[in-house]
Amino acid sequence: MAEGQTIEDDPTSTDQIFPDTELLAKYNESQLYQFTKLYRDRLEQAIEERVDGISSLLTKEKYMSEQEHQEVYELMEKGNRAASSKLLLNLVMEKGSRARRVMWESFLKMRHELPKLDKILKEIEEIGPESLNHMSIFRRFTETPSELKDVQQKHKDILQKETKTLKMNTILMKKQVKHFPLVDRYAELTIISNVRDRTLVEHELLARGRDHEEWRKKHLRRELEKIRADQLFQSSFSWIGFLFQKVKSLFWQSNSGSSATVSGVPGIGKTTMVQKIVYDWASGKIYSHFQFVFSFRFRDLNIINSRINLRNLILDQYPHFDNVLGELWKNPEGLLFIFDGLDEFKDRIDFADSRRNTEPQYMCTDPEHWCEVSDIVYSLIQHKLLPGCSVLVTSRPTALHLLEKAEISVWAEILGFVGNERKEYFYKFFEDQTVAAAVIKYVEENEILYTMCYNPSCCWILGLSLGPFFKHADRKEEKVPKTVTQLYSYYIYNIMKNHSPEIENPRDVLLRLGEMAFTGISEKKIVFSNEDLIKYHLQPTQFLSGFLVELLERDDSDQSVVYTFPHLTMQEFVAALAQFLMTDTGDIPKLLSEYHNEEDGRFEIFLRFVAGLSSPHAAQPLEKFLGQFSHQTTCQVIDWVKKQVEGQIGNTEREADKTNLLNTFHYLFESQNKVLAQTTVGSVEKLTFSELRLTPIDCTVLSHVIGLCDTIKHLDLQNCYIEREGLQRLEPVLHKCVVLRLGINELHDSGVKQLLAALCNPVCRIQELGLEENILSDCGAKDLASALNTNRSLTSLNLNNNKLGDSGVKLLSEALINPDCKVQKLWLADCGLTASCAKDLAFTVSKNQSLIELNLSSNKLGDSGVKQLFAALASPDCKIQNLVLSEVGLTSSCAEDLVSMLNANRVLMYLNLGYNKLGNSGVKQLFVALSKPDCKIQRLQLCDNGVSAESMKDLASAFSTNQLLTELDLGHNKLKDLGLKLLSAGLKNPDCKIQKLRLDDTRLTDSCIDDLASALSTNRSLTGLNLELNSFTDQSVPAICRLIKNCGSLERIELWKNRFTSTGENQLKSLQDMRHGLRIIES
Repeated sequence: MAEGQTIEDDPTSTDQIFPDTELLAKYNESQLYQFTKLYRDRLEQAIEERVDGISSLLTKEKYMSEQEHQEVYELMEKGNRAASSKLLLNLVMEKGSRARRVMWESFLKMRHELPKLDKILKEIEEIGPESLNHMSIFRRFTETPSELKDVQQKHKDILQKETKTLKMNTILMKKQVKHFPLVDRYAELTIISNVRDRTLVEHELLARGRDHEEWRKKHLRRELEKIRADQLFQSSFSWIGFLFQKVKSLFWQSNSGSSATVSGVPGIGKTTMVQKIVYDWASGKIYSHFQFVFSFRFRDLNIINSRINLRNLILDQYPHFDNVLGELWKNPEGLLFIFDGLDEFKDRIDFADSRRNTEPQYMCTDPEHWCEVSDIVYSLIQHKLLPGCSVLVTSRPTALHLLEKAEISVWAEILGFVGNERKEYFYKFFEDQTVAAAVIKYVEENEILYTMCYNPSCCWILGLSLGPFFKHADRKEEKVPKTVTQLYSYYIYNIMKNHSPEIENPRDVLLRLGEMAFTGISEKKIVFSNEDLIKYHLQPTQFLSGFLVELLERDDSDQSVVYTFPHLTMQEFVAALAQFLMTDTGDIPKLLSEYHNEEDGRFEIFLRFVAGLSSPHAAQPLEKFLGQFSHQTTCQVIDWVKKQVEGQIGNTEREADKTNLLNTFHYLFESQNKVLAQTTVGSVEKLTFSELRLTPIDCTVLSHVIGLCDTIKHLDLQNCYIEREGLQRLEPVLHKCVVLRLGINELHDSGVKQLLAALCNPVCRIQELGLEENILSDCGAKDLASALNTNRSLTSLNLNNNKLGDSGVKLLSEALINPDCKVQKLWLADCGLTASCAKDLAFTVSKNQSLIELNLSSNKLGDSGVKQLFAALASPDCKIQNLVLSEVGLTSSCAEDLVSMLNANRVLMYLNLGYNKLGNSGVKQLFVALSKPDCKIQRLQLCDNGVSAESMKDLASAFSTNQLLTELDLGHNKLKDLGLKLLSAGLKNPDCKIQKLRLDDTRLTDSCIDDLASALSTNRSLTGLNLELNSFTDQSVPAICRLIKNCGSLERIELWKNRFTSTGENQLKSLQDMRHGLRIIES
């Protein structure tokens, strides 16, 4: 607590927390103790951001000493927040029950600042104290019976031997497979405790790639809870999931077994994680409460074609358990079953509600009972078989929907490598650390490759492909692959280079392999059997092992071997390559168009590779071993890409159209065909991708395309989630645009820094710049001000919905008064401004000779601030024509200054004063000013200003002299019928030139409609009338019909949310065709 601060002033005072302590009042000290232990590991993560505040509270309440607080604070200051929060919880647990309760009270206070903490508290609210009474959370685990200790040790020894080495295909070395110690090569992955999208439909590689960077940076620290592999069971993650399952089912039993699911895209490291879990258990490092762990791969289970029981399922893989399994069944709580690769399982396991009460033959409740493998897995997960055992299932995201109704306690997802974990992988991959550093540098500079590197499998491919380029001192920089197509081309080139003596016709082999790969893509198949290889006349050879990874490696069972490509993109590449090796290509353009039109996107990456292989840079290395690619195919592909881009370039109305255009740009990028790109996009003037999520990869591709376009004028990337990293990719070409929309992209101040280079470019053409809602502060304003002092092209700047504050606007104002500044339109709505900045704004308005439009809405300027602004607007040097001051806290107190300004100003044409509190007294003075012949106001908005019928007579009078006012908004004011009657008198005046009139939500009824219809019967200027949200009924329909018929200039009338019946609505709708262009909106 700061010096001199009292308890009453302290934001963490328990008195202020007290209203929220109803939740804690439900729990006694023992239960709070249980929850603290239960959530211990999660609380450490959850409070990291505010551990100092919690420590301060406990110190103030005398539960911690100043020295202890200082120790916690110092750890936090050094950046070690994890250790800081851990120390705090350790100290509190030693202090007793009252200290724990005060700590939980502080949690309630801070819950809305800390999303992870808020999640924990919501869970506690949902679980309730009664749930804790049903079971003992911290049960004691039984010792392994003496008669099982020998077999347990043997089992651990066998598992250690099986899992201690990591096999790695090393096609660039003499050995096909190299073995490394698991502990030396295993790189830690980031795992989160929930699955982001369980029903993933989109192409898997891109599905995670598109939002990976966003989630990693934005949510990992504040919202996504990280979970270690040793926390999937017997941790707060698993116990809470278990409790929720019991609460939902309203059924309690004594067992405490739980099921966990870990998902991840292909190559992300699920199987290696399972190997590490098994190895660490066998080594005694984790899960000591499990007496036995049994690990199965679904692809192994696929070869079982008959009924089987759990006993034989275990003995087939672990024969050393013969004669002792009966003892294991007695203590199921000590068993962990792991099933790896649900997506590879040939049978469907259905956990839908209809399956929960199935017939007995579908439910396996006895480990000796013979049934289908799928029923054994189902029954273990659902705790019907060996209740109390625990189960871990891994899966690709596309198979997770099968588990949505299952009794899963923990849903986790492997995000892959985050931050420096990528570097760690490469340093472990290469023995030569100089080569590792060179590869890391290259990957970091290539945005597409860098983004792919969250996936360990992609890192493996990159390591194998890029290593040779950096192992030779005489390497040529221009030969290093620049696209994913080129990268994979070199990868296959190296396979053939190292295995060329072994195979007579590599072209024929790759053609057949590509045909199999293509069939797999078409059928969404990634696992291939021996039968598949036979069908395509392929033989398992050392050469083929460079493309296909052997999934089952049992020496004693050839029939169990199945194959997959190292990564889904490798399968797609080989499939694309086959198109160029065929002698009879058929109608390639027609086929490519069919693939392009597939809605599920399964051919998206395949098509990018097809486009990429039309490039000589990608084709030439492969042609050394495969012979010339089909010239006809290459020409047809180039022509197809050309037609796709030309056909899509001007069609971006729908999101699907934008996605298609983006895909065609990816084709251009992969092709690296400069002539093709300039031919197709060289004369493009406008590109719109608003509302479409763009990844850093997409931004790189877009930058490439715009770089080849000489005529680009308008680039709309509003709400594209590009963030600072995406902007960094785009920055080299942004200066070419005239209109640049970058709003709602979470660019932050760091993003503005990226934009500076474009704005300060001597040949910058940017005139309109949209940066609204980008979390900018006064630091961003400082950089923008710097740019404004240099830039001579910018005429329009939108900074709405940022937190610039008074200090930020002061910095901008200083730049805006620069006589060389060309800004004409400035939007600063909802920027956290107060009256304190009004002086700076007023000075800018009075001095700037180019500024004609200013938006200050939704700022707390108040009467005092706006009065200063009005004084500046009265200056003869002021050029402001459009002024928006809606919702700025105005009252009738500023009316006199407003009138004075209007009397002096000769240029202001649009004035928006909506959502203020001018009231009748203020508005009356305004209407008097409107009646002056020198008033130039053409458009006036006064919605929701406390206006009533009392001031309508003054407005009607103004209509008689003011012939410039064409738009008037009086919506959301209580005019009522009397007010409209008085207003109608003015509308009837032949000098009234109103074209658009808003009277929505003004409390009108049937009683006033005749007056309005009569007034508008001779009006020839009104084009738009809004009467929505009033109380007109069918009784008004005849008068409204007369109004529409007699007011010949009316083009649009809005009547929705009144009180018409369907009959009345149909009558109104029937008038729609009375005049060309007439729109009647009644519902």
